[in-house]
Amino acid sequence: MLTNKAEFNADESDREHIEIKPSVLYIGTPVVLITSLNADGTTNVSPMSSVWALYDRVVMGLTSTSKGRENLLRERQLILNFPSPELWPKVEAIAPTTGRDPVPPHKEKIGYRFEADKFDVAGFTPQAADLVRPLRIAECPIQFEAEVVAAHSPGAEWSSERPEAFSIIEAKVIRVHAHRDIVIPDTNHIDTNRWSPLLYVFRHYFGTGPDLGRTFKAER
Repeated sequence: MLTNKAEFNADESDREHIEIKPSVLYIGTPVVLITSLNADGTTNVSPMSSVWALYDRVVMGLTSTSKGRENLLRERQLILNFPSPELWPKVEAIAPTTGRDPVPPHKEKIGYRFEADKFDVAGFTPQAADLVRPLRIAECPIQFEAEVVAAHSPGAEWSSERPEAFSIIEAKVIRVHAHRDIVIPDTNHIDTNRWSPLLYVFRHYFGTGPDLGRTFKAER
C-alpha cells in the first residue's frame, strides 16, 4: 500500500488528483439546437449543451436572459435538433448570436449580436414539424418534438460570481425523427455505427470515436 506521495513513480504521479477550479463544467455533452417559437410566429434557434434525457423526458438548462427560455416558457413547445460533427461550423456561426433585441448587456460585452433569422445565418434548412409549431432543422439527423412540462430555478443559493441565473426546464418528447440512413432498416433503432453526435467538451467541439462496446441493456 502507498503511504505517501514520495512512493509514486513517474507514471503514477501523472494520475494523482489535484484540485482545480474550471470556469465551466462541460465534461462532454451533446450539442443541441433548440428551436422555439417567437411571439411573431417565427422560429428562433438556440445552441446549447446542457441537456440530458431519461425515458421520454429531456431536462435542459437555459440562461434567464435567453430568447429560447422566454419562448419555451410562453409557448411550451420546442424541438431539440441534434447536429452531427460535420455541422459544427454552422453551429458556431450562430453561437455569438441572440434573438433578444436589444442584446442583454452581459452578452453584448462578450461579443453577442442580435440576429432575427438564424436559419439564414447558419445556412440551415427549415422543415415543418408534425405536432408542434416551431420549425425543425433539416440538416440535423435526429430531432425531438417536445412540450414543456415543468420549469424551475436552480436549487440553493445562486453564486454571485455568475453574470446571470438560469432555468431548469423539463420537456416531454412526443415525436422523434431520424434521417433514414442512421436507422437500422425495419426497426426503431439508431445505427450507432452511422450516427455520431456533435459533442461540446470544455467549450471545444468533438465527434465520437469508434464503438468500444455496448451495455448489457442494448437491444441491437
